[in-house]
Amino acid sequence: MPLIFFIAIVFFSLCESCLDFCIIILTACFPSYFVIDIGVMSGANIYIQDDLKISDLQVSLLVGTLNLYSLVGSAAAGRTSDRIGRRYTIVMAGAIFFLGSILMGFATNYAFLMVGRFVAGVGVGYALMIAPVYTAEVSPASSRGFLTSFPEVSIHIFIYFVGGLGTP
Repeated sequence: MPLIFFIAIVFFSLCESCLDFCIIILTACFPSYFVIDIGVMSGANIYIQDDLKISDLQVSLLVGTLNLYSLVGSAAAGRTSDRIGRRYTIVMAGAIFFLGSILMGFATNYAFLMVGRFVAGVGVGYALMIAPVYTAEVSPASSRGFLTSFPEVSIHIFIYFVGGLGTP
């Protein structure tokens, strides 16, 4: 917890206003969908394989298809955000990812788990596409480059810290 406060203080000192700080926090949250999924699945795949009695190929497909499924969300995010707006698209991305997580949690067989994985992947695609666009639109010109690149940097920071989340 002290590390989070230290990082917050460092970022706040780099920002010109509280708006910049809020945008940083917003953009840091959306890549966490992707990273938490990677961290959890890295350790959960062992238990999923034992529980559902699936092969190594099925486990590989289960873990690896999130990137493929997120393409669907990324492709649809632009048109959706033009129709309903960036903020509502961000809310929708969170709701879709939450629904996918619920479906995966209640999965009783491999097919049901893959459906949940598809829904979660679409939510991840929406979030990864919309967060930088929204950030670029609302950030001041003086810090736009820093703020729009922050989601990519935060993915790697989150992977470093969440890397051991799913390990037994």
